[in-house]
Amino acid sequence: MNHQNHKKSAGKRILLILLALCILTGVLTVAVGNYFVNFAILRQDSFNEDIEPADSLSGEDQAIINASRTAYETFREDVFSDPAIGKEVVTITSDDGLRLEADRYMQAGEREHQWVIFVHGYSSSRTASSSQEIVSVYLSRGYQVLSPDNRGHGGSEGQYIGMGWLDRLDIVKWIDYLTSLDPQAEIYLHGVSMGGATVMMTSGEALPEQVKAIVEDSGYTSVWDEFASELRYLYHLPAFPALYMADVMAGVRAGYHFKEASSLRQLAKCRVPMLFIHGDKDNFVPFEMVYENYDACASADKKLLTVGGAGHVESYLREPELYWSTVFDFLD
Repeated sequence: MNHQNHKKSAGKRILLILLALCILTGVLTVAVGNYFVNFAILRQDSFNEDIEPADSLSGEDQAIINASRTAYETFREDVFSDPAIGKEVVTITSDDGLRLEADRYMQAGEREHQWVIFVHGYSSSRTASSSQEIVSVYLSRGYQVLSPDNRGHGGSEGQYIGMGWLDRLDIVKWIDYLTSLDPQAEIYLHGVSMGGATVMMTSGEALPEQVKAIVEDSGYTSVWDEFASELRYLYHLPAFPALYMADVMAGVRAGYHFKEASSLRQLAKCRVPMLFIHGDKDNFVPFEMVYENYDACASADKKLLTVGGAGHVESYLREPELYWSTVFDFLD
């Protein structure tokens, strides 16, 4: 009898310990997960610049990039002051009811039906200098341009940053907007950083034939991979358990999981011509990711450009002539 009571008592203790562990795990998941969700994907008025590790640039590389930025500043001011280029703020509603905002640039000429949708990166916006530098080059070549703010950024609504995964469906909506506006539209997508991941993720959707080519610059393989890289840099932590906890809370709060937000899986369904660009000194989105993205792309027409001495989204600054000649040769 005593033996049976002892077994029951031991069993109860084990159940209590397991219950306590489950409760503790749940509490930690909520606490740790919410911390990282708030840090990484909750909309913010200002972003912590320390999230980006310094690129390993030489003094010569940095001097060239700095000079290029100055040249672009003058160039974009000249382009945007051209009275022949019309600009209008336009809006659409996302599938989940958010008001999304974009600048639409239009001009007369032989490219009046050729549209570029430019997609900015994490913590940026359509009014950021880096966005306007790229937009200005397309405008100078006669293209029409649609430059949206991603959800959770700029003038667009959204409590959470989509990291490309939620944004891919927003870009599909913008594509539909352009094809309704201009039934003869030929559409090209160009995204940088998170925007690069966005256009890669968009490439796996059922796109209309009006989408002719995609340019991705400095995009990551998946949100999970990018956050794992950042976790190592910022906190010197492995993915387990913190990133798993954040993934659970991201699913609850933002409606998506980091592993499902995969450029690689979407690229495996890509049928649109794709140009991949990455700087070999990029430490924010690790340079090696571009090879994984390129290899995963199922498009029969794809090209890879790597730029020496360029950090994160700096290829167009380090080698502007090479960058743009490659882009326009590919699009044309």
